[in-house]
Amino acid sequence: MDNYKFIISGGGTGGHIYPAIAIANELKRRFKDAEFLFVGAKDKMEMEKVPQAGYKIEGLWISGLQRKLTFKNLMFPIKLIKSLLRARNIVKKFQPDIAIGTGGFASGPLLKMVAISKVPYVLQEQNSFAGVTNKLLAGKAEKICVAYDGMEQFFPKERTIKTGNPVRTDLVHMKTDQNEALDFFGLSNNNPTVLVLGGSLGARRINQLIEKELPFFKEMGLQLLWQCGKLYYDDYKKYDTENVKVKAFLNKMDFAYSASDFVISRAGAGSVSELCLVGKPTVFIPSPNVAEDHQTKNAKALVNKQAALMLKEKNLDREFQKVFADLVNSKEKQNSISINIKKLALPKATERIVDEIEKIIKNKNTVISEMV
Repeated sequence: MDNYKFIISGGGTGGHIYPAIAIANELKRRFKDAEFLFVGAKDKMEMEKVPQAGYKIEGLWISGLQRKLTFKNLMFPIKLIKSLLRARNIVKKFQPDIAIGTGGFASGPLLKMVAISKVPYVLQEQNSFAGVTNKLLAGKAEKICVAYDGMEQFFPKERTIKTGNPVRTDLVHMKTDQNEALDFFGLSNNNPTVLVLGGSLGARRINQLIEKELPFFKEMGLQLLWQCGKLYYDDYKKYDTENVKVKAFLNKMDFAYSASDFVISRAGAGSVSELCLVGKPTVFIPSPNVAEDHQTKNAKALVNKQAALMLKEKNLDREFQKVFADLVNSKEKQNSISINIKKLALPKATERIVDEIEKIIKNKNTVISEMV
């Protein structure tokens, strides 16, 4: 039997959505006749990204709590009740064999109703500091798949397994030649290349830093592949030149990573996992504006193993030039970071997560067969 029904929830940011899609793709590869249904938040990016990946999605009227008293927070109880009722109807109608949650507030109401319906579920936690939703849902999860050591501080030890984070398959098998990648972006093979990543929407503070330091990069003989984000492209496209390529978004990330010699990046869980696979010397600039400051914790997990460098936003003006120049001028430091970051890569994460899901549904069917 491979006509299982999988219901998958996770969203709000790409860090929750892309792992969910990667897991669905691997399940689809193994179970050709399976049915899939995603559940997300109505006004978030999953409502666009999931259909683009070829899957159906239902939306809940839900949002996260704000850090200060706002009208949205006053609406939260109403949204939660409506989302729970809608989630109950979705589960009742779809009748899944198993559910998978990859974090984000939309997965809360859905997995609560999944648990009430006695449907097993698996959680996937991307960050080194667990999100609120996953912590609340962990009690009844069959398995919690994590990407970092020490996650037993958040989850039941006996049900927590380190699998790593799902990443794009083109990065697992990355074979693009650097010269080919540089040519693709119109860059020279005579100068070292710095890849700047601020996430799909962009990072204002990183963009401000790069704008300010353009003369420094030129003086160092470096060229830039700068993903400034679609929110900021109109502000920074004026800097696009022969040695500075400004992009709203990078669709071919395997080419972008192959072209680079150094990376400056936010420290979202997905980016960290990808960069471990890629193995390029990386300077993380974590966003201080995310829940539980988890990007700083993600970056520190690598810094503590001499696998990356980290600069806090508040220290950029004072420290950036020295830290980055020291890295560019030291082949020994570059090689050491590359070796150490590659040691942390978990390229088979998606397969290992799906292995756990497969065990649960097959065990469930065995129990049902024995009861009959």
